[in-house]
Amino acid sequence: MAGAEYRSFREFYPFYLTEHSKSGTRRLHFAGTLLVLLTLGYVLVAQQWRFLAMLPVFGYGFAWVAHFAVERNRPATFRYPLYSLAGDFRMFADMLRGRVAF
Repeated sequence: MAGAEYRSFREFYPFYLTEHSKSGTRRLHFAGTLLVLLTLGYVLVAQQWRFLAMLPVFGYGFAWVAHFAVERNRPATFRYPLYSLAGDFRMFADMLRGRVAF
């Protein structure tokens, strides 16, 4: 399915999960997304706009380390940037809900 074209996020998300099969990958994604959300909250409350530059570092940095060092695959972001971003937040929420394992 890696070469498939997805017509919707609903079609894409199962593929996204297969690209995150190792717990270390999911945990690094979770940590990066959590840092993104915490940093964004801090930026908005403290009005420290310069810290917005850290959002892609946290979000993509943790995820790409996970894919290259743990999962040993190419991040789906390179081919499906918007679906992958949505997938990251959906997987984060699903992990909090217990629908996706840590």
